[in-house]
Amino acid sequence: MKILLDIKDEKVGFILELLNNFKFVKARPLTPYSAEVLEGLKEAVEEVNQIKAGKQKGQPLSEFLDEL
Repeated sequence: MKILLDIKDEKVGFILELLNNFKFVKARPLTPYSAEVLEGLKEAVEEVNQIKAGKQKGQPLSEFLDEL
């Protein structure tokens, strides 16, 4: 199982040291770019789920392509 944690910068060292003391846990920090990509994907999935649930209106593909 993979878990993504959001940790304050001043506590990262402590948390990584703590997690690395467990033989059954592999902990590695994300690069800023990877964290940004994951956050963007998370937002996109949430938006799609809201559109599917009817809570938000989707944009027609032709309008989306015109914006590009």
